Amino acid sequence: MPRKPILKALPKLAKGAENAQLKAAFEEHRTVTEEQVKRLEAVFKSIDKAARGKHCPGMEGLLTEGSELIKEEETGPALDAALICAAQKVEHYEIAAYGSLVTYAKMLGLKDAGKLLAETLKEEKDTDLMLTKLASKLNFEVQQEDE
Repeated sequence: MPRKPILKALPKLAKGAENAQLKAAFEEHRTVTEEQVKRLEAVFKSIDKAARGKHCPGMEGLLTEGSELIKEEETGPALDAALICAAQKVEHYEIAAYGSLVTYAKMLGLKDAGKLLAETLKEEKDTDLMLTKLASKLNFEVQQEDE
């Protein structure tokens, strides 16, 4: 899976976010993603294949959508909520992909690769859950301001 576009997008998302926790979450996920790249390289090495990224139009679209939000929206809670939504779309895409890859590795008897991919899958699910909790908190804060 191509990870470099995600690595480029995360600092932009962090810069666009106003909420400190959301900024930190994007910055932390960049670090996590760097480790995931290393894991993917290990998976490819374990099957004697070159680790090459492949262009993914779906992921490109999701990342473009997130970047465009920053240009279109004023900073503040509405943009933060939109950035969370955009980030969760990416997470869901990755969860689907890694879930399939873990299954394929098991089917092919690639235990080591399966374990590495399962670790990344867990991280993506954890990130999605964290974003959900942060969105709930931000939505509550916005409701309190409106009252």
